[in-house]
Amino acid sequence: MAQLWGGRFTGQTDPLMDAFNASLHFDKRLWNADIIGSQAYARALAHKGILTPEERDELVQGLEKVAAEWSSKSFVVKPSDEDIHTANERRLGELVGSVAGKLHTGRSRNDQVATDMRLWLREHAARLLTYLKDLVTVSVERAERELDVVMPGYTHLQRAQPIRWSHWILSHAWSFHADADRLVQLIKRINQLPLGSGALAGNPFEVDREYLAQELGFDGIMPNSLYGVSDRDFVAEFLFWASMTMIHLSRWAEDLIIYSTAEFGFVQLADAYSTGSSLMPQKKNPDSLELIRGKSGRVFGNMSGFLMTLKGLPSTYNKDLQEDKEPLFDAVDTLSGCLQISAGVLSSFEIRPEKMKASLTMDMLATDLAEYLVRKGVCK
Repeated sequence: MAQLWGGRFTGQTDPLMDAFNASLHFDKRLWNADIIGSQAYARALAHKGILTPEERDELVQGLEKVAAEWSSKSFVVKPSDEDIHTANERRLGELVGSVAGKLHTGRSRNDQVATDMRLWLREHAARLLTYLKDLVTVSVERAERELDVVMPGYTHLQRAQPIRWSHWILSHAWSFHADADRLVQLIKRINQLPLGSGALAGNPFEVDREYLAQELGFDGIMPNSLYGVSDRDFVAEFLFWASMTMIHLSRWAEDLIIYSTAEFGFVQLADAYSTGSSLMPQKKNPDSLELIRGKSGRVFGNMSGFLMTLKGLPSTYNKDLQEDKEPLFDAVDTLSGCLQISAGVLSSFEIRPEKMKASLTMDMLATDLAEYLVRKGVCK
Protein backbone atom coordinates (compact mmCIF):
# COMPACT_ATOMS: atom_id res chain seq x y z
CA MET A 1 0.00 0.00 0.00
CA ALA A 2 1.39 3.44 -1.00
CA GLN A 3 1.73 5.79 1.97
CA LEU A 4 1.99 9.55 2.40
CA TRP A 5 5.21 8.99 4.35
CA GLY A 6 6.65 6.31 2.05
CA GLY A 7 9.24 8.35 0.13
CA ARG A 8 12.37 6.61 1.49
CA PHE A 9 10.89 3.11 1.46
CA THR A 10 11.55 0.60 -1.32
CA GLY A 11 9.49 -2.26 0.09
CA GLN A 12 5.85 -2.59 1.02
CA THR A 13 4.60 -2.80 4.57
CA ASP A 14 3.14 -6.07 5.78
CA PRO A 15 -0.68 -6.01 5.44
CA LEU A 16 -0.83 -6.95 9.11
CA MET A 17 1.24 -3.85 9.89
CA ASP A 18 -1.10 -1.74 7.77
CA ALA A 19 -4.04 -2.87 9.87
CA PHE A 20 -2.05 -2.51 13.10
CA ASN A 21 -1.02 1.03 12.21
CA ALA A 22 -4.39 2.22 10.90
CA SER A 23 -6.60 4.39 13.08
CA LEU A 24 -9.40 5.56 10.77
CA HIS A 25 -11.87 3.15 12.35
CA PHE A 26 -11.77 5.24 15.53
CA ASP A 27 -10.24 8.62 14.67
CA LYS A 28 -12.81 9.32 11.94
CA ARG A 29 -14.70 11.04 14.74
CA LEU A 30 -12.24 13.89 14.26
CA TRP A 31 -13.41 14.55 10.69
CA ASN A 32 -15.02 17.90 11.43
CA ALA A 33 -12.17 19.16 13.61
CA ASP A 34 -9.67 18.07 10.97
CA ILE A 35 -11.52 19.97 8.24
CA ILE A 36 -11.96 23.11 10.34
CA GLY A 37 -8.25 23.07 11.19
CA SER A 38 -7.28 22.57 7.55
CA GLN A 39 -9.50 25.41 6.37
CA ALA A 40 -7.92 27.74 8.90
CA TYR A 41 -4.46 26.60 7.85
CA ALA A 42 -5.28 27.30 4.19
CA ARG A 43 -6.32 30.82 5.16
CA ALA A 44 -3.12 31.26 7.17
CA LEU A 45 -1.01 30.16 4.20
CA ALA A 46 -2.79 32.72 2.03
CA HIS A 47 -2.41 35.34 4.76
CA LYS A 48 1.35 34.73 4.57
CA GLY A 49 1.34 34.88 0.76
CA ILE A 50 2.19 31.20 0.29
CA LEU A 51 -1.17 30.50 -1.36
CA THR A 52 -2.99 32.78 -3.76
CA PRO A 53 -6.51 33.89 -2.79
CA GLU A 54 -7.83 31.64 -5.56
CA GLU A 55 -5.94 28.62 -4.23
CA ARG A 56 -7.15 29.37 -0.71
CA ASP A 57 -10.77 29.56 -1.84
CA GLU A 58 -10.45 26.37 -3.87
CA LEU A 59 -9.09 24.49 -0.85
CA VAL A 60 -11.62 25.91 1.61
CA GLN A 61 -14.54 25.14 -0.71
CA GLY A 62 -13.19 21.68 -1.47
CA LEU A 63 -12.97 20.95 2.24
CA GLU A 64 -16.58 22.09 2.60
CA LYS A 65 -17.55 19.41 0.09
CA VAL A 66 -15.58 16.81 2.04
CA ALA A 67 -17.38 17.89 5.22
CA ALA A 68 -20.75 17.59 3.48
CA GLU A 69 -19.93 14.00 2.52
CA TRP A 70 -19.04 13.09 6.10
CA SER A 71 -22.14 14.85 7.39
CA SER A 72 -24.42 13.01 4.95
CA LYS A 73 -22.60 9.70 5.57
CA SER A 74 -21.76 9.46 1.87
CA PHE A 75 -17.97 9.68 2.34
CA VAL A 76 -16.37 6.60 0.77
CA VAL A 77 -13.39 5.24 2.70
CA LYS A 78 -10.62 3.60 0.66
CA PRO A 79 -8.05 0.99 1.75
CA SER A 80 -5.26 3.57 1.52
CA ASP A 81 -6.95 5.80 4.14
CA GLU A 82 -4.90 4.92 7.20
CA ASP A 83 -6.35 7.75 9.32
CA ILE A 84 -8.80 10.63 9.15
CA HIS A 85 -6.15 13.05 7.92
CA THR A 86 -5.12 10.82 5.02
CA ALA A 87 -8.77 10.22 4.12
CA ASN A 88 -9.65 13.90 4.04
CA GLU A 89 -6.54 14.85 2.05
CA ARG A 90 -7.05 12.05 -0.45
CA ARG A 91 -10.66 13.08 -1.05
CA LEU A 92 -9.71 16.76 -1.27
CA GLY A 93 -7.19 15.88 -3.99
CA GLU A 94 -9.88 14.05 -5.92
CA LEU A 95 -12.12 17.12 -5.75
CA VAL A 96 -9.69 19.99 -6.40
CA GLY A 97 -6.65 18.38 -7.99
CA SER A 98 -2.98 19.05 -7.37
CA VAL A 99 -3.53 22.25 -5.38
CA ALA A 100 -4.55 19.96 -2.49
CA GLY A 101 -0.88 19.10 -2.03
CA LYS A 102 -0.12 22.70 -1.06
CA LEU A 103 -2.33 22.45 2.03
CA HIS A 104 0.34 20.53 3.92
CA THR A 105 3.02 23.19 3.34
CA GLY A 106 4.93 23.54 6.61
CA ARG A 107 2.40 21.45 8.50
CA SER A 108 3.16 18.09 10.11
CA ARG A 109 0.82 15.35 11.19
CA ASN A 110 2.21 16.03 14.65
CA ASP A 111 0.84 19.56 15.05
CA GLN A 112 -2.20 18.73 12.93
CA VAL A 113 -3.46 15.89 15.10
CA ALA A 114 -2.70 17.76 18.34
CA THR A 115 -4.82 20.63 17.05
CA ASP A 116 -7.64 18.33 15.94
CA MET A 117 -7.74 16.71 19.36
CA ARG A 118 -8.02 20.05 21.13
CA LEU A 119 -10.73 21.27 18.76
CA TRP A 120 -12.72 18.07 19.24
CA LEU A 121 -12.36 17.99 23.01
CA ARG A 122 -13.17 21.68 23.37
CA GLU A 123 -16.51 21.10 21.64
CA HIS A 124 -17.41 17.98 23.60
CA ALA A 125 -16.25 19.36 26.95
CA ALA A 126 -18.60 22.31 26.43
CA ARG A 127 -21.44 19.86 25.79
CA LEU A 128 -20.61 17.90 28.94
CA LEU A 129 -20.58 21.16 30.88
CA THR A 130 -24.14 21.81 29.70
CA TYR A 131 -25.25 18.34 30.84
CA LEU A 132 -23.58 18.88 34.21
CA LYS A 133 -25.27 22.24 34.70
CA ASP A 134 -28.60 20.61 33.80
CA LEU A 135 -28.06 18.03 36.54
CA VAL A 136 -27.29 20.75 39.08
CA THR A 137 -30.42 22.66 38.03
CA VAL A 138 -32.62 19.56 38.39
CA SER A 139 -31.09 18.95 41.83
CA VAL A 140 -31.79 22.48 43.05
CA GLU A 141 -35.33 22.50 41.69
CA ARG A 142 -36.13 19.20 43.38
CA ALA A 143 -34.59 20.34 46.67
CA GLU A 144 -36.76 23.47 46.61
CA ARG A 145 -39.93 21.46 45.98
CA GLU A 146 -39.24 18.98 48.77
CA LEU A 147 -37.69 21.35 51.27
CA ASP A 148 -39.74 20.23 54.28
CA VAL A 149 -39.20 16.48 53.97
CA VAL A 150 -37.13 15.07 56.86
CA MET A 151 -35.14 11.84 56.71
CA PRO A 152 -32.50 10.00 58.72
CA GLY A 153 -28.94 11.07 58.05
CA TYR A 154 -26.35 8.30 58.05
CA THR A 155 -22.71 7.85 58.97
CA HIS A 156 -21.10 4.42 58.49
CA LEU A 157 -24.51 3.59 56.94
CA GLN A 158 -25.95 3.72 60.47
CA ARG A 159 -28.67 6.14 61.52
CA ALA A 160 -27.08 9.28 62.93
CA GLN A 161 -29.13 12.50 63.00
CA PRO A 162 -32.27 13.82 61.31
CA ILE A 163 -31.61 15.89 58.19
CA ARG A 164 -33.68 17.44 55.45
CA TRP A 165 -34.08 15.38 52.30
CA SER A 166 -33.20 18.53 50.37
CA HIS A 167 -29.93 18.72 52.30
CA TRP A 168 -29.00 15.29 50.96
CA ILE A 169 -29.88 16.30 47.39
CA LEU A 170 -27.81 19.48 47.61
CA SER A 171 -24.82 17.66 49.10
CA HIS A 172 -24.46 15.91 45.76
CA ALA A 173 -25.37 19.03 43.79
CA TRP A 174 -22.38 20.80 45.34
CA SER A 175 -20.11 17.99 44.15
CA PHE A 176 -21.50 18.36 40.64
CA HIS A 177 -21.08 22.14 40.89
CA ALA A 178 -17.41 21.63 41.79
CA ASP A 179 -17.06 19.32 38.80
CA ALA A 180 -18.46 22.06 36.58
CA ASP A 181 -16.00 24.60 38.00
CA ARG A 182 -13.10 22.24 37.34
CA LEU A 183 -14.24 21.68 33.77
CA VAL A 184 -14.45 25.42 33.08
CA GLN A 185 -10.82 25.75 34.17
CA LEU A 186 -9.80 22.71 32.14
CA ILE A 187 -11.40 24.07 28.96
CA LYS A 188 -9.11 27.10 29.25
CA ARG A 189 -6.08 24.80 29.22
CA ILE A 190 -7.47 22.75 26.35
CA ASN A 191 -7.97 25.91 24.32
CA GLN A 192 -4.30 26.54 23.47
CA LEU A 193 -3.12 26.18 19.86
CA PRO A 194 -0.29 23.79 18.85
CA LEU A 195 -0.73 24.31 15.08
CA GLY A 196 2.34 25.93 13.57
CA SER A 197 4.72 23.80 15.65
CA GLY A 198 5.57 21.63 12.64
CA ALA A 199 6.95 18.18 13.31
CA LEU A 200 8.85 19.52 16.34
CA ALA A 201 11.04 22.49 15.32
CA GLY A 202 8.44 25.04 14.31
CA ASN A 203 6.96 26.16 11.00
CA PRO A 204 9.65 26.94 8.40
CA PHE A 205 7.31 29.27 6.50
CA GLU A 206 6.65 31.46 9.55
CA VAL A 207 2.89 31.06 9.35
CA ASP A 208 1.21 33.58 11.65
CA ARG A 209 0.17 31.47 14.64
CA GLU A 210 -1.69 34.32 16.31
CA TYR A 211 -3.77 34.60 13.15
CA LEU A 212 -4.43 30.85 13.28
CA ALA A 213 -5.45 31.04 16.95
CA GLN A 214 -7.92 33.79 16.15
CA GLU A 215 -9.33 31.86 13.18
CA LEU A 216 -9.88 28.75 15.29
CA GLY A 217 -11.09 30.46 18.46
CA PHE A 218 -8.14 29.50 20.65
CA ASP A 219 -7.24 31.65 23.65
CA GLY A 220 -3.53 31.56 22.86
CA ILE A 221 -0.69 29.64 21.24
CA MET A 222 1.55 27.01 22.77
CA PRO A 223 4.87 28.84 23.17
CA ASN A 224 7.24 25.93 22.57
CA SER A 225 7.02 23.73 19.46
CA LEU A 226 8.44 20.62 21.17
CA TYR A 227 5.86 21.02 23.91
CA GLY A 228 3.13 21.74 21.37
CA VAL A 229 3.40 18.46 19.47
CA SER A 230 4.04 16.18 22.45
CA ASP A 231 1.74 17.54 25.14
CA ARG A 232 -1.19 15.33 26.06
CA ASP A 233 -1.65 16.72 29.55
CA PHE A 234 -5.01 18.03 28.42
CA VAL A 235 -6.16 14.48 27.64
CA ALA A 236 -4.83 13.11 30.93
CA GLU A 237 -6.37 15.99 32.86
CA PHE A 238 -9.70 15.49 31.14
CA LEU A 239 -9.63 11.79 32.00
CA PHE A 240 -8.89 12.68 35.63
CA TRP A 241 -11.75 15.18 35.61
CA ALA A 242 -14.03 12.56 34.07
CA SER A 243 -12.97 10.08 36.77
CA MET A 244 -13.71 12.55 39.56
CA THR A 245 -17.11 13.31 38.09
CA MET A 246 -17.88 9.60 37.76
CA ILE A 247 -16.90 9.10 41.41
CA HIS A 248 -19.52 11.67 42.38
CA LEU A 249 -22.14 10.14 40.09
CA SER A 250 -21.33 6.66 41.39
CA ARG A 251 -21.69 7.65 45.06
CA TRP A 252 -24.95 9.47 44.29
CA ALA A 253 -26.21 6.38 42.46
CA GLU A 254 -25.19 4.12 45.34
CA ASP A 255 -27.19 6.20 47.82
CA LEU A 256 -30.27 5.99 45.62
CA ILE A 257 -29.84 2.25 45.06
CA ILE A 258 -29.86 1.78 48.83
CA TYR A 259 -32.76 4.17 49.36
CA SER A 260 -34.82 2.35 46.71
CA THR A 261 -34.57 -1.06 48.39
CA ALA A 262 -37.60 -2.48 50.19
CA GLU A 263 -35.58 -2.30 53.41
CA PHE A 264 -35.39 1.50 53.11
CA GLY A 265 -38.21 2.36 50.72
CA PHE A 266 -37.39 6.08 50.63
CA VAL A 267 -37.57 6.40 46.84
CA GLN A 268 -39.20 4.58 43.95
CA LEU A 269 -37.57 4.91 40.55
CA ALA A 270 -39.70 5.69 37.53
CA ASP A 271 -40.41 2.83 35.16
CA ALA A 272 -38.51 4.75 32.48
CA TYR A 273 -35.24 4.17 34.34
CA SER A 274 -35.85 0.67 35.74
CA THR A 275 -35.93 -2.88 34.44
CA GLY A 276 -37.56 -6.11 35.52
CA SER A 277 -36.48 -9.70 36.00
CA SER A 278 -36.66 -12.51 33.44
CA LEU A 279 -37.74 -14.88 36.21
CA MET A 280 -39.21 -12.89 39.12
CA PRO A 281 -42.20 -10.78 38.05
CA GLN A 282 -42.28 -8.71 41.24
CA LYS A 283 -38.82 -7.22 40.68
CA LYS A 284 -38.09 -3.60 39.79
CA ASN A 285 -34.37 -3.21 39.36
CA PRO A 286 -32.43 0.09 39.45
CA ASP A 287 -30.37 -0.78 36.38
CA SER A 288 -29.89 2.86 35.38
CA LEU A 289 -28.14 3.58 38.67
CA GLU A 290 -26.21 0.32 38.68
CA LEU A 291 -24.88 1.04 35.19
CA ILE A 292 -23.75 4.51 36.27
CA ARG A 293 -21.97 2.93 39.22
CA GLY A 294 -20.46 0.22 37.03
CA LYS A 295 -19.32 2.54 34.25
CA SER A 296 -17.27 4.56 36.72
CA GLY A 297 -14.68 1.77 36.73
CA ARG A 298 -14.52 1.94 32.95
CA VAL A 299 -13.59 5.63 33.05
CA PHE A 300 -11.02 5.06 35.82
CA GLY A 301 -9.46 2.37 33.62
CA ASN A 302 -9.21 4.77 30.70
CA MET A 303 -7.37 7.25 32.87
CA SER A 304 -4.93 4.82 34.46
CA GLY A 305 -4.20 3.10 31.15
CA PHE A 306 -3.39 6.37 29.40
CA LEU A 307 -1.11 7.49 32.22
CA MET A 308 0.81 4.24 31.80
CA THR A 309 1.15 5.04 28.08
CA LEU A 310 2.60 8.48 28.81
CA LYS A 311 5.01 7.68 31.61
CA GLY A 312 7.99 6.43 29.59
CA LEU A 313 7.81 8.51 26.43
CA PRO A 314 10.85 10.49 25.28
CA SER A 315 10.43 14.10 24.19
CA THR A 316 8.20 15.25 21.31
CA TYR A 317 5.93 13.01 19.26
CA ASN A 318 5.87 9.22 19.44
CA LYS A 319 3.36 6.86 17.82
CA ASP A 320 2.34 5.76 21.31
CA LEU A 321 0.28 8.95 21.38
CA GLN A 322 -2.14 7.38 18.92
CA GLU A 323 -3.38 5.61 22.04
CA ASP A 324 -4.81 8.88 23.38
CA LYS A 325 -7.95 8.77 21.28
CA GLU A 326 -9.88 5.64 22.19
CA PRO A 327 -9.78 6.22 25.97
CA LEU A 328 -10.71 9.86 25.44
CA PHE A 329 -13.59 9.10 23.08
CA ASP A 330 -14.88 6.35 25.36
CA ALA A 331 -14.73 8.56 28.45
CA VAL A 332 -16.62 11.36 26.69
CA ASP A 333 -19.31 8.94 25.47
CA THR A 334 -19.64 7.26 28.86
CA LEU A 335 -19.87 10.49 30.80
CA SER A 336 -22.31 12.00 28.33
CA GLY A 337 -24.69 9.09 28.79
CA CYS A 338 -24.31 8.97 32.57
CA LEU A 339 -24.98 12.69 33.04
CA GLN A 340 -28.11 12.64 30.91
CA ILE A 341 -29.46 9.47 32.55
CA SER A 342 -28.73 10.93 36.00
CA ALA A 343 -30.80 14.02 35.27
CA GLY A 344 -33.62 11.82 34.01
CA VAL A 345 -33.54 9.60 37.09
CA LEU A 346 -33.45 12.56 39.49
CA SER A 347 -36.31 14.39 37.82
CA SER A 348 -38.63 11.38 37.69
CA PHE A 349 -38.40 9.21 40.81
CA GLU A 350 -40.97 9.44 43.59
CA ILE A 351 -40.11 9.90 47.24
CA ARG A 352 -41.97 8.36 50.17
CA PRO A 353 -41.86 10.90 52.99
CA GLU A 354 -43.84 8.62 55.28
CA LYS A 355 -41.15 5.94 55.02
CA MET A 356 -38.46 8.48 55.81
CA LYS A 357 -40.42 9.75 58.79
CA ALA A 358 -41.04 6.23 60.09
CA SER A 359 -37.29 5.61 60.10
CA LEU A 360 -36.68 8.52 62.48
CA THR A 361 -36.21 7.41 66.09
CA MET A 362 -35.87 9.34 69.34
CA ASP A 363 -32.30 8.19 69.94
CA MET A 364 -31.25 10.14 66.85
CA LEU A 365 -31.88 13.32 68.88
CA ALA A 366 -29.28 12.40 71.52
CA THR A 367 -26.69 14.83 70.13
CA ASP A 368 -29.25 17.63 69.90
CA LEU A 369 -30.33 16.98 73.49
CA ALA A 370 -26.74 17.06 74.74
CA GLU A 371 -26.10 20.33 72.92
CA TYR A 372 -29.31 21.80 74.35
CA LEU A 373 -28.22 20.92 77.87
CA VAL A 374 -24.81 22.52 77.28
CA ARG A 375 -26.42 25.73 76.07
CA LYS A 376 -28.60 25.77 79.21
CA GLY A 377 -25.56 25.32 81.42
CA VAL A 378 -26.63 21.94 82.72
CA CYS A 379 -23.49 20.11 81.56
CA LYS A 380 -20.14 21.62 82.62
